[in-house]
Amino acid sequence: MIKCIVFDIGETLVRDDRYWARWADWLDVPQHTLSALVGAVVAQGRDNADALRLLKPGIDIGAEYAAREAAGRGEHLDEADLYDDVRPALAALCGLGVRVVIAGNQTIKAGRLLRDLELPADLVATSGEWGCAKPATEFFTRVSDAAGGALPHETVYVGDHPANDTLPAAAFGLRAAHLRRGPWGHLWADEIAVAAAADWLVDSLHDLVEIVRMENGL
Repeated sequence: MIKCIVFDIGETLVRDDRYWARWADWLDVPQHTLSALVGAVVAQGRDNADALRLLKPGIDIGAEYAAREAAGRGEHLDEADLYDDVRPALAALCGLGVRVVIAGNQTIKAGRLLRDLELPADLVATSGEWGCAKPATEFFTRVSDAAGGALPHETVYVGDHPANDTLPAAAFGLRAAHLRRGPWGHLWADEIAVAAAADWLVDSLHDLVEIVRMENGL
């Protein structure tokens, strides 16, 4: 029985294109250069912010983030940033009686921007708002608390990143769906560790609707 589905944000619901493009423009470097560096550092198991540090050694990321916001060139999210299947899939899950939660490693501002989009979800929360981030156990404790009474084995965490999503969610006792989307979702989809940890490998959020129907006998 699946009672709650919790969604990661970046490259699960929201494209990261604009996020990194705005950083590249702010730092006055080609967008492709930064995008490629992000892919390289994450493939090495490093934090994606290390791409910024490679471009600008000694950069104070927090200070630069604040400067971007002050200059009116900070974070932005609108309908164009969502993947096409987000609204219909989340609405369909709600229609099946499943609690829908959005929770990922994002800033406090990103949480506000996501809520402004009025997605079909019961709760939207970010690591910035919770004060803890994936893959920490504390984050998944908060996820479990947000599941509205659903037990861990009745809760599915959906994400594209093995180290932040699939593996820690499974280790916590949640069911896990690895989404083959974005660079990380594709890069690690066929890894043995991902196959062992994930209950499902999905190519679209629509797949989750069918999974719920089968698991819940609908």
